[in-house]
Amino acid sequence: MTTYDDRASLTDLTTTAERVRGSVESVIEGKPEVVRLSLTVLLAEGHLLIEDVPGVGKTMLAKALARSIDCSVRRIQFTPDLLPSDITGVSVFDQQQREFEFKPGAIFAQIVIGDEINRASPKTQSALLESMEERQVTIDGHSYELPDPFMVVATQNPVEMEGTYPLPEAQRDRFMARVSIGYPSAGAELQMLDMHGGVNPLDDLQPVAHAHDIVKLIEAVREVHVAESVRKYAVDLVSATRTHPDLRLGASPRATLHLVRAAKASAALSGREYALPDDVQALAVPVLAHRLLPTAQAQLGRRTAEQVVLDIVQRTPVPTTGSPDGAYAPGARPQDPLYGRQPGARRL
Repeated sequence: MTTYDDRASLTDLTTTAERVRGSVESVIEGKPEVVRLSLTVLLAEGHLLIEDVPGVGKTMLAKALARSIDCSVRRIQFTPDLLPSDITGVSVFDQQQREFEFKPGAIFAQIVIGDEINRASPKTQSALLESMEERQVTIDGHSYELPDPFMVVATQNPVEMEGTYPLPEAQRDRFMARVSIGYPSAGAELQMLDMHGGVNPLDDLQPVAHAHDIVKLIEAVREVHVAESVRKYAVDLVSATRTHPDLRLGASPRATLHLVRAAKASAALSGREYALPDDVQALAVPVLAHRLLPTAQAQLGRRTAEQVVLDIVQRTPVPTTGSPDGAYAPGARPQDPLYGRQPGARRL
């Protein structure tokens, strides 16, 4: 269980996260759940994939999150002619020193924005694999550590759009969560015109947190308690994707780890030092759906991976929530799997 100092850290976490959330929401109108999920992934040491049609604010969300934190930021515009060395870096021979000198690529930053990642070839996309998983880059047999914290925020257009390539399965599996922003409501769009019709909202955005603050908050999230029954519930959800008749590829053990880490971050953002089944349920779709591959029959029936995950959540027994160490109750009724819907919890 957490100590008194950890509880104090969780108080600092909610205060700092509230400042970051307010900063991002000053740019992204009417999407509080999307902003919360972005913060959850950041504090869970994950990477975020933003997928949606052009013009809804994918890149704006990534930039707003990056500018709200005082840390190094690099943006990579993925194009068909982009090379892997443009991302990771390259060793150049120095004529004067008579030795090779490493020139770091754009990946050497604390927050890396990969804009339209699926417009580059799969070979170039794969340049991110080592950095996203091991937080290092290996060039010519030498490994170079990446800064801490490190997060990749990538945007992509739907695969059906012209000039896009589907992300490799190994690449998708390294993203902790996928989110779709969606179109704003009429009121939010009208407010956007009133506030940002003549200026760029990012111009006035100032950092409200430092990188070392985020590192401390990440350490506090690691101390959030997850009861055995909640861990078993996460394993049951992921295991069900591997045997579901509508899926030809289920979620990996990495998905289970990401689901639990995200649940801990969600609990911390709600001011709790323990995770609930509600945290796991709420994150099941954004954490699991992008890793799954439906069968041909499911695709013909227009059954999406998101629908399959919702079906699994409804069918999987839920642990009791009377206490953090509640016993596993096979007959418990599932809660609504809506992100951020946590009864009795303090929200951002």
